[in-house]
Amino acid sequence: MELPDVQLEGTQDSSKRICIIGAGPAGLAALKIILDTPQYQSGAWVPIAYEARDQVGGVWLPAATTAEGPPFSPLYDSLTTNLPHPVMAYKSLSFPPETAVFPPAHVVETYLKSYTQKFSLSPHIQLNTSVETVERSNDGRWKVKLSSNEVEEFDFLIVCNGHYRVPRYPELPGLESWMATNHAMHSAWYRRPTHEYGDKVLIIGAGPSGLDISSEMAEYGVIIIHSIRGHGSQDLGNIKRRGSVIQLKDNGEVLFEDGTVEEGVSFCIVATGYETAFPFLPDPDIIRNALPPSIPPIPEALYNSTFHVFPLAKHIFPLGYKNPNIAFLGLLVRVVPFPLLEAQARATVHVFANPSALDSTREAVDIMSRYSDLSFELGSEDPLLIAHAWHRFVEHEQFDYRDQLYEFADASTQQGTIGIGGRIVVPDWEKKMYDAKIVLRKFWVHLEKEGSADEWVRDVGKGGMHEWIELLERMLSKAESSDSGESSKGESLDEDRSKL
Repeated sequence: MELPDVQLEGTQDSSKRICIIGAGPAGLAALKIILDTPQYQSGAWVPIAYEARDQVGGVWLPAATTAEGPPFSPLYDSLTTNLPHPVMAYKSLSFPPETAVFPPAHVVETYLKSYTQKFSLSPHIQLNTSVETVERSNDGRWKVKLSSNEVEEFDFLIVCNGHYRVPRYPELPGLESWMATNHAMHSAWYRRPTHEYGDKVLIIGAGPSGLDISSEMAEYGVIIIHSIRGHGSQDLGNIKRRGSVIQLKDNGEVLFEDGTVEEGVSFCIVATGYETAFPFLPDPDIIRNALPPSIPPIPEALYNSTFHVFPLAKHIFPLGYKNPNIAFLGLLVRVVPFPLLEAQARATVHVFANPSALDSTREAVDIMSRYSDLSFELGSEDPLLIAHAWHRFVEHEQFDYRDQLYEFADASTQQGTIGIGGRIVVPDWEKKMYDAKIVLRKFWVHLEKEGSADEWVRDVGKGGMHEWIELLERMLSKAESSDSGESSKGESLDEDRSKL
C-alpha cells in the first residue's frame, strides 16, 4: 500500500495521542495500521496500547482458572481453529510455511507474537497495565486512569478489549443452586475432560465451545446430555442431544421443554457465550448499559445491550458524536476476524484523520435500513431480537463489508485527504474456502487421524500464498470426491472461531 506524497510536520508538543485498550488481535491490528499512516511517520500521532496481561495475544493467550473471577481467556487445551489459516490470517502477514491448515491455539498465539515483532509493535505496548476508567473531558479528549494510578490524556480512543471475559448465563431455574454446590460452571473455566465432573454431564449451548466440549468429553468416556435449542431427542453414542432445558432439579434430574427428564446428571457446563462489556466506561453519558429503544428515531445516546453496541456508524463509530474520536473494533460475529480487524482499523485511522469523511446522514440511513431488514427477516421489531442479530453477519455480508471499508478508507482516491492509499479486495478463493470450511476441516481431521497431514503441507507456503490456495483446492476436491470426512470432532462447527 502506497502512502500519498504528503509532508506533515509534527512535534512532540503538537502531536495527538491515541490510546488503544487491549493488545489482542484487534489492538495489534489497530496499532499496526496506525504505524502505517503518514501521521505516525511524521510524529503527528503517538499511539500506545495498554494490555492488562504480561504478553500480547488476547483470547489466544492461555489463562489459568481461579476462583476469584472469570479467567482472562476461555481457551481450552484442545482448541484448534475451524477456519483454514490462509483465510484466517491478517492480510499483511501469512502463517509460516508448513503450518497445519487448521492449527492449534498455541500456533495462533505464536503467530500473533510474530505479527507484533514483524511490525515493531512492542515499543508501543505497555504490558501489565489495565485501563481502570475512561472519562471524557470538557474539551472532548479522553482521560484514562491506569492500574498504576497514573492518569493520561488522549485525543483518540480505540476500544479493543475483546468480548470473552464476562460469561453469559441463561435464566434457568435451578442453575444458581447447582453452581452454589459446585455442580455447574460456565465453559469459560473448562480446560480439558476429566472424571471430576462425574460420568453424566449436561452441556448447554451449541456454539463452537459447546460442540467441542461435548465431543471431547464423549471421547473420554463420559455420557453427554447436549442441550441444543430447537433440537429434538437424538442419541449418538455417548452423546444424547436434547432440546432446551427448563429446570435443573436438586436431585440431579434435568427437565427439558418436551417434558422428558434425564436422571443422575452429575454436572452442568453452561456454554452460552459472553456479554459485551466495557467496565472501564462507567459514565452513562459515554455509553449506557441498557437495551436501546426501538427506532425510529435513532437515539443520540450510545447503548450497550450486552449483545450489541448501538447506534454505531459502520459498526465502529458512535453515531451521535460530532467529533468521531472513539472507535470500537471487533464487535462483529460470524466473521473472519483478523483481516476484518485490519480493515476496521484502516477505516478508523481514516476517520480520525478526516472527520468529515464520515457522513452521519448516510450512516443513519444505513442503520435504519439494517434495522428494517432485520425486523423483516426476524418477523419482529423486538429490540432484544434485533440486538442479538445486529452484529451477526450472514453469508458473504462480511466480505462486502470489508471491501466497503477499504474503499471508504482509500486516501489515494480522495482529493486533499491525508492517510493510507490503496485497498485490499477480498478474493474469490477466500470466499470459496470460507464457504467450504466445514468440509475442509473434516478432511483435515481425517488426514491427522491417518497420519498424513504433515505430508500434505510439506514445503507448502515457501513459494508464496498461491501454494496455500492450490493446497486448499486439492483438499476440497479430494474431500468432495470421497467420504473420508464424514465423521469428525468438528462435524457441526458452522461458526468461525471468533466466538469461543
